[in-house]
Amino acid sequence: MKLNNPVARMQKRLFAWGMSKTGLESDRRIALKNYPDCATLADLKQQLFAELSEGDTILEIGPGAGANLWYYPQIIHWIGIEPNPFMHAYLQKEVEKVGLRESHIYQGFAETIPVENGCIDTVISTHVLCSVNHLETSLKEITRVLKPGGKFIFIEHIAAKSGTTARILQNSLKPAWQILFDRCHPNRETGEAMAKSGFDLVKFQEFAVSFPIVSPHIAGIAIEK
Repeated sequence: MKLNNPVARMQKRLFAWGMSKTGLESDRRIALKNYPDCATLADLKQQLFAELSEGDTILEIGPGAGANLWYYPQIIHWIGIEPNPFMHAYLQKEVEKVGLRESHIYQGFAETIPVENGCIDTVISTHVLCSVNHLETSLKEITRVLKPGGKFIFIEHIAAKSGTTARILQNSLKPAWQILFDRCHPNRETGEAMAKSGFDLVKFQEFAVSFPIVSPHIAGIAIEK
C-alpha cells in the first residue's frame, strides 16, 4: 500500500488514531483462556517483559502507538521500528510520558531492520508478525540483529486448526480483514514458522482470547545461538 495514494494515507492515519486509543486499560480488559497464571493480556506482558534488564538494548518491531512501553524498565536503550509514519507522533508522546532514558524511532520494516548485526539484547513483537510482508525474512532479520544468547519475546495471534470453522472463517475473511487491520493475516501459521526459524531454542504457550477471528494465540521466547 503506497502512501502517495490518498485513500491509503487516510487508512494509515485512521489506523494510527485507533491504535492510540489502546494501552494498559485495553490490555487489562482482554481475558486469556488456557494460559497458566495469567488472566489478562496485561498479566501476560508483565510476565514476559520481566525478562528485560536495565541497561539493555531493546528493539521493538511495530510498536504502534507505544502500548508496550509502560511495561519496560526506564533505564534501557529502546529502538522502535514502525512502518506507519502516522504512528510516530503518538509513539513519541508515549515515550515522553513513560520517561525512557534513551530511545530512537525509525520508519522501517521487520524485513530490513536498520541496525548492525548482533547489537540487540532483546527483540519484542506483539501482534506484528501477522502483518509483515515476508514472515521468514523477518525472522531471519531478528536472528541477525540479536547478540549471541539474545532473546526474541513474542505474543502473536495464529491460524486456527486446519478444517475447523474458525479456520474457514479466517480464510474467507482474510481479504477484508487485511484492509481493515493494516495487512493483518488472520490465518498466518506463525507457530510453525517460529519452530523452523533457526533459533537455538523456541518456547511458546498456546492459548486463546475472547476475540472473534483471531482468538488462537501463542506467546513465548526464542533464544539466538
